[in-house]
Amino acid sequence: MAGILPTDENDSDRLVLGLLTSLEADGAQSQRRIAAELGVALGLVNAYLKRAIKKGFVKVGQAPARRYAYYLTPQGFSEKSRLTVQFLSDSFSLFRKAKEEYGRLFERAQARGFRRVVLAGQSDLCEIAILCAVDGPISVLAIVDPDATATRFIGVKVVSSYALVEEPFDAVVVTHLTAARTVFDQAVSNFGAEKVLAPELLGLRPKQPQGA
Repeated sequence: MAGILPTDENDSDRLVLGLLTSLEADGAQSQRRIAAELGVALGLVNAYLKRAIKKGFVKVGQAPARRYAYYLTPQGFSEKSRLTVQFLSDSFSLFRKAKEEYGRLFERAQARGFRRVVLAGQSDLCEIAILCAVDGPISVLAIVDPDATATRFIGVKVVSSYALVEEPFDAVVVTHLTAARTVFDQAVSNFGAEKVLAPELLGLRPKQPQGA
């Protein structure tokens, strides 16, 4: 197996992140489909999947039509979050990529009739999202973060829960960096997937029901 794995650690980590992101979105998809999505050889996906299972990042279950399904374990979610933060640790790269993606996200929000949003999570991403919103018709009403200590951030009110947002809002925009999946899932549970938006760089998609 070692002979077919990338020797560059950065490439290897990117492949692991891509694999975990793909399995999180749809654990019942075939390895061939994952390989096509990631743009790598089928054998490489198979090798990395076996390694992820061995490390405890992924568990195997049954799916319809005598197929296997793969699910991320708590360790797998933690590893995915760690790798995401690692790739965004370069402040310039983070700013450039996040600015582009939040700009596109707000354009999509506007096209869907969303004008008033709350941001979920106080972080560097939150600051970038606020700056992007200033350039368009999107109004940021509040930042929701139960762990935040400040009451305002770059002029925007910070509250500990959605219930404390004083005005009606159209959508939730994920801006948490280290706990993005948890924040995303909670928002989807509260408001529905159609009203929760996240930039592609966070690799977040609604989970597929197990056994579906």
